[in-house]
Amino acid sequence: MTLYELNEIIENGENERTEFKRHFTECDKIAREMIAFANTKGGVILFGVDDDRRVVGIESEKSEIEYIDLAARFYCEPEVKYNAEVLHIYRKDVIVVTVPESNNKPHFLLENGKRNGPEKAFIRVKDKSVTASRETVKVLQKLRPDSPPQIIHLGEKEKSLLQYLSVNERITLKELKAMFNISNRRASRMLVNLVRADIIRLHNNEKEDYYTLNG
Repeated sequence: MTLYELNEIIENGENERTEFKRHFTECDKIAREMIAFANTKGGVILFGVDDDRRVVGIESEKSEIEYIDLAARFYCEPEVKYNAEVLHIYRKDVIVVTVPESNNKPHFLLENGKRNGPEKAFIRVKDKSVTASRETVKVLQKLRPDSPPQIIHLGEKEKSLLQYLSVNERITLKELKAMFNISNRRASRMLVNLVRADIIRLHNNEKEDYYTLNG
């Protein structure tokens, strides 16, 4: 990355593909950000930049890079791939961690480096890293390059759903359950299969995911 590119990223502020960190915190928190970018469209984490875009610099390049590597290797399942470089800007050093979109989704957080209870996956929504819904996790699993092709049968419920979306534009999992009086599991499976077949589109939201017709 060039200094010009770094300066441009800082000027644009935090967004779906950029996160600022004043300094390194706990491995869990850093792993969460790396997982969110890997599970979404990739992104950049800048260490040594405050939320207000002020460059404060880092204290120890070597130790912070070691902790970043520790977070990626032992707090992410599977391990998250990344690239780290140190750039000097405004007389201060900034660590630039670039996380590409992963071909091995979904990635989960290992809290304290261990499996504790249900696994949590994270995604990037606007300028925040949020917990992925069960449906999002299933979609991530089924959209992996090594997943078998999706063959879907459009039954009466699927056709009714598509007709509903052509008029009402969007629907949530809760609304679909109520519409057909079906279980959470069945409604979830219907939505995930239609997303994977590229018929409808999943929109991640901080409060509640929703679905629309694709295209």
